[in-house]
Amino acid sequence: MKNMTLKEFLDSWHDGGATIRVKTSGSTGMPKEMEVEKKRMLASARVTCDFLGLRQGDTALLCMSLDYIAGKMMVVRSIERGLRLMTVEPSGHPVKGLTEAADLVAMVPMQVYNTLQVESERRLLMQSRHLLIGGGAIDKELEAALRDFPNAVWSTYGMTETLSHIALRRINGKEASPWYMPFDTVEVGQNADGCLVIDAPGICSETLTTNDIVEMHANGRRFRIIGRRDNVICSGGVKIQIEEVEALLKGRVNVPFVITKCRDEKFGEAVVMLYEDNGNGAGCCSLRRVAERVLPRYWQPKYYFAVDSLPLTGTGKPARKQAELLAESARLNVGEDAAAD
Repeated sequence: MKNMTLKEFLDSWHDGGATIRVKTSGSTGMPKEMEVEKKRMLASARVTCDFLGLRQGDTALLCMSLDYIAGKMMVVRSIERGLRLMTVEPSGHPVKGLTEAADLVAMVPMQVYNTLQVESERRLLMQSRHLLIGGGAIDKELEAALRDFPNAVWSTYGMTETLSHIALRRINGKEASPWYMPFDTVEVGQNADGCLVIDAPGICSETLTTNDIVEMHANGRRFRIIGRRDNVICSGGVKIQIEEVEALLKGRVNVPFVITKCRDEKFGEAVVMLYEDNGNGAGCCSLRRVAERVLPRYWQPKYYFAVDSLPLTGTGKPARKQAELLAESARLNVGEDAAAD
């Protein structure tokens, strides 16, 4: 499907209507479309620009797809604040070929990682006043590589329903913190399941209950993400958070992988690792040895299934539902007690 162009977005923005159509990333299921009010998008843009101290004439780099809210909101920020928008085709190396650093840059973790591998691109990125990173988890290695950046680097928390981010976490400098701080116009809390509840009347018409399990700071304002409620594996009465398993394996497994689950006759659900077989010899046995070394016993995958490619969303995040379906299909093919290489 053809990606939305900047002209198409601007035409829909200036069509005289009160709303605009956006679609979710589809990380936990099929992407869905929704209508959002332009005035609320402008309100979200205003909060971000005020917080970051952006002024008319500052530059903003658009390097993400306009099919999703992150790309759309970069344009809306430029409209709301009178920023000069620099546009490049979405790619893994978004600053390649640029000679001018933007005041505001927003990227997904993969784009940041790739940029850091090329010294000229890394130097240019370091000149940006603000680097926003969203659309996926930032692993410890990437976070460490950004700590010496002279300007502000932020991890963002948000979703399509909140019209981009509603909270930021500083990664570098004296203000670096593991806790997300919501904007002043946003109130947060927890429900009985430990999931984050967001009250942002300027952006969302109703209080939003998320699927993100969080730990709240003692001050009741800041929060840390533990994982998604729908990413919990209940195996033999033990609740296992998929993101925590992946975090422990990250950097120790030398092939692309994702943790998911399948049905299990004995334990109800079983932990599964899907991995890409890239021909370097990382098979089931070597992966199992790594898991046995670094994971608690009940977190260790029961099944290891090789796949040609991992299922990803349009924004590069693991497509969790598709991964689960792949795991279930593979389990049925090999039998209940077998592990596949």
